[in-house]
Amino acid sequence: MPNLGHKDDVITVKDGYARNYLIPKGFAINATKVARKVHEENLRQRAHKEAQLKDVALELAEKLKDVSITIGAKTSTKGKIFGSVNTIQIAEELTKLGFEMDRKNIAIKEELIKEVGKYTATVKLHREVEVDVPFEIISE
Repeated sequence: MPNLGHKDDVITVKDGYARNYLIPKGFAINATKVARKVHEENLRQRAHKEAQLKDVALELAEKLKDVSITIGAKTSTKGKIFGSVNTIQIAEELTKLGFEMDRKNIAIKEELIKEVGKYTATVKLHREVEVDVPFEIISE
């Protein structure tokens, strides 16, 4: 809830607000002893799973640090690209190298790449793990 709290936060609100809005809409539950124990156990299990996912992401980040990508594009005689290079081409090249990446997790620092040259893309592997992958655009 905006201006109130995030998921899994324990907050104190007025009784009427909780009873008439938050609980019926499914945004909150009553913080009984049983509900608090279940909540603590869920947080503990989620933290364990999150730590495992972060370890896997860190291992993949170590492998991606040494990767450099080359993307071929049709260009004019002056080095201008017909069209532009985007995250789809970068994701395809990473897949060819054996790294299965979703294009939504890749961000290019420049808005539009319209010229031949060297650039950097940021790959988000986890909420806390990002790695920069250099890539070069060459003329085909």
